[in-house]
Amino acid sequence: MNKKILIPIIAIAVLLIGALAFLGIRLSQANKANEEMVQLFELEKEEMENEYSSFATQYDEMQILISNDSLVAQLEREKLRTQQLLEELRATKASNAAEITRLKKELKTVRAVMRSYVVQIDSLNQVNEKLARENKRVRTQYAEVTKQVEVLQEEAKNLSDKVTLASQLDATNICIHPRNKKGKETSNVKNVVKFAIDFTIVKNITAPTGERTIYVRIAKPDGSVLTKNASQTFAYENTKLEYSIKKLIEYTGEEQGVTVYWDVEEFLNPGEYTVYLFSDGVMIGEKGFTLE
Repeated sequence: MNKKILIPIIAIAVLLIGALAFLGIRLSQANKANEEMVQLFELEKEEMENEYSSFATQYDEMQILISNDSLVAQLEREKLRTQQLLEELRATKASNAAEITRLKKELKTVRAVMRSYVVQIDSLNQVNEKLARENKRVRTQYAEVTKQVEVLQEEAKNLSDKVTLASQLDATNICIHPRNKKGKETSNVKNVVKFAIDFTIVKNITAPTGERTIYVRIAKPDGSVLTKNASQTFAYENTKLEYSIKKLIEYTGEEQGVTVYWDVEEFLNPGEYTVYLFSDGVMIGEKGFTLE
């Protein structure tokens, strides 16, 4: 072959080989860069998935912490939207740059919405804390006022009890005179036909004046009460007591003597007898005596 023809052919071949080698290098570099980009998208996709998942969890936690139904519904909608975007991201290949970019923009929006709800809920919590403190203060004040009212009521009750106690009648100088048929006193139980019972209602300027009823109970040694009729009773401490004698007096507030009588028509045993005096549901005196 002619030298003049061979030299250009060799030169062209060398140039082609160099060009192919250069293209190979560039292609290798492009493939390597593409692989690195895919790896970068994989990492970015993983970070985005973690963030989407974290936001969905935060929405759940927020719903538990608040009681506002409207806000709970809003949080539920945002949570569902976040979960939907998370599913879309998981279904997207890392090599799909356009979709990754779109979901990255969506994540930015989700992040901003989350921040707005955090601020809103924090504000609500501050209001709730303030209301809780105010409620606690009001409850404390109410408890203090209630305690003061209870103290005043107790003092009023004590004062009322004292006034009631001070206004009660009181019987002193109680004397029982067992008498025989001749009207003479006797301690022989077989000869007793009448009891004369004397007592004094003491002076009391705080006691209401007017008609007052005195009930007399004569208790035998066995504790039973002398009575003409078992239906003759009076009220005393939420119960009914039988009485022996009922005496109506006109009380003037001054000291006055009272005498009542009991005709003995029943069998009497020897022993210790007791006379009890009552008025206005209160026992105002008692005195024991013995028959032989």
